[in-house]
Amino acid sequence: MEQGRVFVVAGPSGAGKSTLINKALKKVDGVYFSVSATTRDRRKGEVDGRDYHFLTGQQFDDRVERDEFLEWEEVFGERYGTLKSEVERAAASGSDVLLDLDVKGALNVKLKMREALLIFILPPTFKDLESRLRNRKRDAEEEIKSRTETAPWEMQLGKAGFDVFLVNNDVDAAARVLASILRGEKT
Repeated sequence: MEQGRVFVVAGPSGAGKSTLINKALKKVDGVYFSVSATTRDRRKGEVDGRDYHFLTGQQFDDRVERDEFLEWEEVFGERYGTLKSEVERAAASGSDVLLDLDVKGALNVKLKMREALLIFILPPTFKDLESRLRNRKRDAEEEIKSRTETAPWEMQLGKAGFDVFLVNNDVDAAARVLASILRGEKT
């Protein structure tokens, strides 16, 4: 059986990664979405194992100690990581695997999996990014400020190590492009 490909989608908070991924996955068969582990609290409506693998700090530390993460990072005070076992199992079964990560996590995956395709999602403008963060009404003002201050650094870092850049100006059009990338079509 042929090994599945690994795709990593990253970009600054507010670029629309999750929305694009959800729309693109509805257009593509055979792509496994890897669920990240996190130490952050579960938000209303989130389900363990579907949205994230919710772990205590100690559980996360134990997995780090056992080298169970393909990558992990502390992001805005919480830890997030990609379980090696999930990615390896899905890829070995022939499924393509899609990861939704922060920029540093994506670059860390590339160090371990040179064949991974890194896709950077950009907002049309920085003003759009800030507006999206505010409109989702999920983050406190301090968190929005932290995310907007981090975004230029993430965009600069992304320019250095990503394979594909996708501007999320029109969500439906960008989702079609992402789906075509996942299908291996030239865009």
